[in-house]
Amino acid sequence: MRELPENDRNIVNINSSLSIIAAIYISVVGPSVFIVQPGFVQGLVEYYNFSEQQAGYVAAAEMWGIAVTTVLLIFLTSRVNWRQIIYVSLALIVTGNLASLLFTDVLNFSIARIIVGIGAGSLISLGFTIIGLTNKPDRNFGYMIMWVLLYGAILLAVLPTIFHLVGLKGLIIFFAIFSAIAFPLVKYIPRSAEDRLKLSEDSITARFLFRVLAVACIFIFFSGIGVIWTYLFLIGTYGGGTEQQVANALMVSQFLGAAGALVAAKLGSRFGRINPIVMGLAGCLLPMAFLYGKMGIAVYILAVGTFNFAYNMTHPYLYAVLSSIDRSGTIFRYAVAAQMLGLAVGPAIAASVVEPDSFSAVLLCSMGFFLLALFLILPPLFNHSLLTKQR
Repeated sequence: MRELPENDRNIVNINSSLSIIAAIYISVVGPSVFIVQPGFVQGLVEYYNFSEQQAGYVAAAEMWGIAVTTVLLIFLTSRVNWRQIIYVSLALIVTGNLASLLFTDVLNFSIARIIVGIGAGSLISLGFTIIGLTNKPDRNFGYMIMWVLLYGAILLAVLPTIFHLVGLKGLIIFFAIFSAIAFPLVKYIPRSAEDRLKLSEDSITARFLFRVLAVACIFIFFSGIGVIWTYLFLIGTYGGGTEQQVANALMVSQFLGAAGALVAAKLGSRFGRINPIVMGLAGCLLPMAFLYGKMGIAVYILAVGTFNFAYNMTHPYLYAVLSSIDRSGTIFRYAVAAQMLGLAVGPAIAASVVEPDSFSAVLLCSMGFFLLALFLILPPLFNHSLLTKQR
């Protein structure tokens, strides 16, 4: 390990409880807007009078801010003190949210959301990197995603009430306060990857091709998520549900998503990763077929609940695969950038194909992305299984 200056020796154990708790909290702050994006988009349409297309592009603007930051961190993560990055990122998120209160036109509002996205991207990238470098990535990714979803479930449930009492601006103020709470936790974040003490037990260094396929899978998978998540609230209201019914359905689906992440956390790699990932991606794809047209609220609840459970069970396993095929942890910089690019591309694709009173093209796009993700992840999975058996 490199020699640190005398005033910089307070190294944090990346596997300690406090470090993991801090990493999980910043990992909730990072996507704190995206995780409730369907409701946020609904708020833009109803309270700011944006069109569905304009709201979709605003969502994409924030995701592009996130994506650009995660790409930059590919080159900066190993050179810059992680705590300093997080302090600056939190300041950007708070500032961007407060600036969002000043504008109701699409252009300036989008610029403010890009600022939020730039800060959020750093938190997401470093949160995933820290969790990925722990010695139990399946478990820790599962818990991280579970807390993200519990946050989302609670907030989605109360969004109609928040909108009624304080409007969209009240929600934006909440985002700023929620982010500011993270400042005291930064001291528990490792300064660099060198604070890692122990590798995951099944960690190997796979061939370049398999690492590329795994990162490509992350991009495609989250493009599919970005496509469907942007309009999921509007799909529900168009399908026959009231605003509150759809909010309740999404709340239930978030709790089911948390259950899916908890399943991944509890099972870990006990039964391998191939079967959970195949089942999870199938569980993402199939519910989309039930969301066409006027489906009714009962079908909507079942479909989005199944989708959220499967998506969030699959998510930790995909990242655990990355942890197991690259002992250095470098792959996470590329994977998180790919994830954020996918989440940025997804809403833009959805906004470009959505038609008035029809979400058929949106649903078809998401299904195609999930199917392609399955084909991309299978070769790295089988290669890892073969190499570990040969040990």
